[in-house]
Amino acid sequence: MRRLALRLAALATLAGALPPPPAVAQAAGKKAPAAAPAAAAAQGAPGQPPHAWLFGTWTGGIFPPPSHLTAEACLSQPVVIFTRDVVLRATLTDQLYIQRLIATALATPRGTQFQFAGAAPSMSLLGPASATAPGLGFGCESADTLDVERRTDNQITFPGCSDFPYPLVRCPGR
Repeated sequence: MRRLALRLAALATLAGALPPPPAVAQAAGKKAPAAAPAAAAAQGAPGQPPHAWLFGTWTGGIFPPPSHLTAEACLSQPVVIFTRDVVLRATLTDQLYIQRLIATALATPRGTQFQFAGAAPSMSLLGPASATAPGLGFGCESADTLDVERRTDNQITFPGCSDFPYPLVRCPGR
């Protein structure tokens, strides 16, 4: 399971970090993007979901983010992983990532709001985990809602979520 999460993290990092090749942009009759403004990136690119700017791996949140972080150190134990359909989060008490399926993602003026599909019963290392088990959500008012606030291109917060009192920082690319 951990290998799968690390592979997903690597793919998500690549998917969010690489712009489309210039040949693809020219075939569509557009100029290759030089540098998208932050406002346009916050709204999402055409054909991408509104949370595409979050794709990749993030660390911190549970603990203060490190001031200097190598890609290897960050990718070896990310705290949150955002993909197109899933958000994975680590907990301090379990080796497995908690997986939440995205029902909807809405762009907000400050970032993105996620609504998650209802959680199915799952197994943990200690046996069956109930649908209301601690750690299932993000420590927010509702376990099925997550507000993500963008501070900078590489720093986010989960306002009002007690499980993540500190900001999260994007894992650097290799």
